[in-house]
Order: sequence, then structure tokens, then C-alpha cells
Amino acid sequence: MKNSIFPLIFIFLFSFSTYSQTYSSNTGDKSSSPYEISWAVDGPYLGLSLGLNALGFKFIQDKEGLTVAEMNNLSKDDVPKIDRFLAGNYSPEASTLSDYPFYGSFAVPVVMMLADKNMRSNAGQISILFVESMATTGAMYTITAGLIDRPRPLVYNTSVPEGERTESGAQRSFFAGHTAATASATFFAAKIYNDFYPDSAAKPYVWTAAAIVPGWVAYLRSKAGKHFLTDNIVGYAIGAASGILIPEFHKKKESNLVIAPTMGLDVQGNEYQGLSLQYSF
Repeated sequence: MKNSIFPLIFIFLFSFSTYSQTYSSNTGDKSSSPYEISWAVDGPYLGLSLGLNALGFKFIQDKEGLTVAEMNNLSKDDVPKIDRFLAGNYSPEASTLSDYPFYGSFAVPVVMMLADKNMRSNAGQISILFVESMATTGAMYTITAGLIDRPRPLVYNTSVPEGERTESGAQRSFFAGHTAATASATFFAAKIYNDFYPDSAAKPYVWTAAAIVPGWVAYLRSKAGKHFLTDNIVGYAIGAASGILIPEFHKKKESNLVIAPTMGLDVQGNEYQGLSLQYSF
């Protein structure tokens, strides 16, 4: 993943969430949202996750590439069998093509919020959850990519220019950042749609689309020689988990105890007023 993409995402999302929070505070009906935000929890979490992103980028910047001798000593036989069939893949065209669904996925939750009145009235809240989901994925990616050295599949292709095979970025195969970020965005979009409209008949199609897009990105990144199969599997799982679990952790808790005013007639025909308590097991 390009080193600059997560900072750009966060700048955009923070700007959007600041605007959206102001808009939804003035016009929104928080009761219509399935989520609740607590700044006592969400504030520190955002600060921590963004701080870990910064630390991860420092690790990536300090990462060293392979020497020519190290590159020449590489063998496809050293690659685990599950990944070996991809060693040597290289396609600049596939790499460029993968950027389209990658960047496009970030717009999906934003478009949903702008297009849907109910979500739009809670746009600030949803934007904060989106930032948290992307920041969680970003922190895990940058820390991992910065600390773990794994040559990309293209490094095993002797027809690839030497400079591209020995650069530090060629040591960041694990795990797949494009796949992770795309999965985080699409599964986040599917999750908020699911929670706002739990009875919608469109849910199976929404979830299917959410699953297909990052799968397509994973295929293109493998074809491009950027990642092995296991890199994409891990990236897909981390991104999908962040996109689903962050909204899930913020869902409003339903109380089993219901207290409501009541009135009626007793057996003697006298009116009465009081409170009724109902507890569901």
C-alpha cells in the first residue's frame, strides 16, 4: 500500500466527521440511530489508534530493502507451498487496476450517508465509527508491515528491474494493505446498512457486494506480484473484522427491564394509576 494513503484517508474522514458531527447535532435525531458514542472511550481509542499508525509509518520509513546478494540468494522453493504458485508474479497493469476499487471503496460509506436521510441525520456519529474502523485497520497494517520482512512475489521474478526488487517497499508483502483497507470500508458499509435496516430484503446483496470487492482487490494484488495468498487472507480477515466489529461494539444495549406508566380499573371498578415493571429473560 502506498505510504501516503492512510494519512490522506484520515485527513478526509476527520474533516468530514467534524462537519457531519456539527450537522447531525443540529438536525439529527440520535434516537433513530442503532449506535451510541462515548467520547470518554472513543476519544482515547482514536488517539491511540492514530498514534499507532504514526509509529507504524516510522517503522516502514526505517525499513531496509534487500541487498543484491540477498536478492540473488532467494529461491521460490523457500516460499511455503500454499503461496509458491504466486512467486514471480508481476503485472504493473493489475497493480494500477487494483487502485480503482481500493480508492472507490472509501467513498461507499460516505455516499450511503449522503443518500439516505436516516443515516445522513446521524452522519457525524457514523463518520466517527468509520474513522475508528479505518484507523484500527491502518494501525495493524503499518505496525505489521513495518516490523515483518517478507519479499513480495515480484521479487522472485528475475525479469523485474533490479531496483524494484531491492527497494524497501518490496519487503512489505505481509500483510495485504490494499485488501485490508478495502474490506474494512466495504464491510463497514454493509454493517451499518444491516443495523439501520435489519428487515431489508436487500441485505444479502449488500453483504455479497461487500465480500466481492475486496476479493477482487486481493486477486489483482496477487496478479500484480504485490502479495501472496496468505497475505491477502490475513488482510481480508483483519479489514472485515474491523469494519464489522467497531460498529457492533457501539450498538445500543437493549434493556431487559421495561418500566412504564399504567392506569386502569381494579376489581371494584375504581380507577388506579401506577407503574408497571416487566423483565424479559
